[in-house]
Amino acid sequence: MSVRVRFAPSPTGYLHVGGLRTALYNYLFARRHNGKCILRIEDTDRTRFVENAQENLINSLRWAGIEFDEGPSMGGDFGPYVQSERFDLYKKYAQQLINSGNAYYAFDTAEELEAMRERHQKIGAAPKYDRESMRNQLTLGADETQQLIDSGTAYVVRMKVPAEAEIKFNDIIRGEVSVSGADVDDQILLKSDGFPTYHLANVVDDHLMQISHVIRGEEWLPSTPKHVLLYQFLGWECPEFAHLPLLLNNDRTKLSKRQGSVAVEDFVEKGYFKETLVNFIALLGWNPTADREIFSLQELIDSFSLEKVNKGGAVFDTQKLNWMNAQYLRSLEPSDLAERFKPYLLKSGYGDFSNDYLAKVIVLLRERVEILNDIAVFADYMFHKPKFYNTDYMKKHWKDGTAELIKPLVDLLSQVSNWEHKILHDETMKYVESRGLKLKDVIHPIRLMTTGESVGAGMFETMEVLGKTECLDRFDIFLNKKSNGEI
Repeated sequence: MSVRVRFAPSPTGYLHVGGLRTALYNYLFARRHNGKCILRIEDTDRTRFVENAQENLINSLRWAGIEFDEGPSMGGDFGPYVQSERFDLYKKYAQQLINSGNAYYAFDTAEELEAMRERHQKIGAAPKYDRESMRNQLTLGADETQQLIDSGTAYVVRMKVPAEAEIKFNDIIRGEVSVSGADVDDQILLKSDGFPTYHLANVVDDHLMQISHVIRGEEWLPSTPKHVLLYQFLGWECPEFAHLPLLLNNDRTKLSKRQGSVAVEDFVEKGYFKETLVNFIALLGWNPTADREIFSLQELIDSFSLEKVNKGGAVFDTQKLNWMNAQYLRSLEPSDLAERFKPYLLKSGYGDFSNDYLAKVIVLLRERVEILNDIAVFADYMFHKPKFYNTDYMKKHWKDGTAELIKPLVDLLSQVSNWEHKILHDETMKYVESRGLKLKDVIHPIRLMTTGESVGAGMFETMEVLGKTECLDRFDIFLNKKSNGEI
């Protein structure tokens, strides 16, 4: 059997990191088995539809490097790949289910349904549709049903679940699952506005698109018995199922934006690498080996196995994500990092810098941050002259007489033609030794004049990257402001 899988998001907002993991596992599984990975947009719930959400979803998936073989923008032999363009198919199969006696028309109003729920609540009955007492085709009969339809009375189509049935299916991750038909609700298949529910559209599309494996989040596990019944009612073979564990917060509650970022675009905005996020997400619930945590996409493909996915929820540990991002930051080529960093600097108003300069800044500072964009926060002085000078640092290291100590050193450094950190260090050491000083007596004033901050990378290495003209200019600005009482 050829492998065909699908990722089928709803355009209701951003791409959740849980959605990214589902898309990634589908992609890894398809590539591992030389199969096809399909993108399908499930936009039948118009109450939750968000303008431009489809484009945002596709952009986030493209950013992560997940490539689809078929879908809305690339076409394929099983389209259309947007559910709102497939309504005739859903109506056709809903009618087939009605004709075979496996579905029926229901005419209940919202008030009648609410009254039913209240009755059930009072007696402690299960919150299910009571087809024996409500207004539907089964209680009204064929003639009255047709009269109501002909008169334009609003109706839904519900599946008729056999209470005596034992619905069984195998889940690749969870094993054999068995559910009694008595515990399964008569699910609405077509809503009163003619739109299908997820359940009907999902089953019809998976069958017609020849999906071999349905890999999705465990929140759909309770719905799977309904889907299995629909496959049986329509005389179709079920695909294989694999329901992925939930992503959890550190307190083991379901991952939600109330406790932090959950949208892929948030992680893009913050400057996480796509390699990091894909690597990290892939290992939430699955790991090919216990002795490694850094994998390339191809290594993930080569190792991926649904049978090794855990049943239990996986904690989304931001500290571990940051650690992993730092590993990539320290291993990726500086020239590549410069290309990624430049758009962020421009967007943030830092100005335009050459890739060569940015690569040097990154090499200088990447051991001190975990996220590339944080370089601009930790060391903004690499992109503009200091706007402020750390007051406590200045009080501690700029005393009466410090200016007279520093000015001769500045004059000495201005004579250095080869502005390299080792030469700057050696010349400074000669100066302090000639005066009977220690390096700390001048290195802190130099850092203050150059960066305005108390911490940073090696001072002489920082000066080398900034360049002679820039450093001398900063020395001059600080000394003038200090002498004029401006700071």
